[in-house]
Amino acid sequence: MGDLHTKSDILNDPEFIELVRQKNSISTTLTVIMLGVYFGFVLLLAFGRDILAARAGAATLGIPLGIGVIVIAWILTGVYVRWANARYDAMIAQFKAKFNE
Repeated sequence: MGDLHTKSDILNDPEFIELVRQKNSISTTLTVIMLGVYFGFVLLLAFGRDILAARAGAATLGIPLGIGVIVIAWILTGVYVRWANARYDAMIAQFKAKFNE
């Protein structure tokens, strides 16, 4: 078993700092996109009722737009999960191996 590392050793490690930076970057980007979509829809509800009331086939335009907000949330979740599985998990494993040597 390797040397015990202090919390400070881990928190000050350049790889750990980069790992945190990348995670915060993707999380912030996806959060801002989702908030923009959600609040855009809410603002449209508040100030663009005539747009949402327009007919789109058998329903009003508001129904597919509302469903679109949900679908975009699923897509953004999928983007994060794909990123985490492809890159973040590998970076975590590599980082853990470095401190378990």
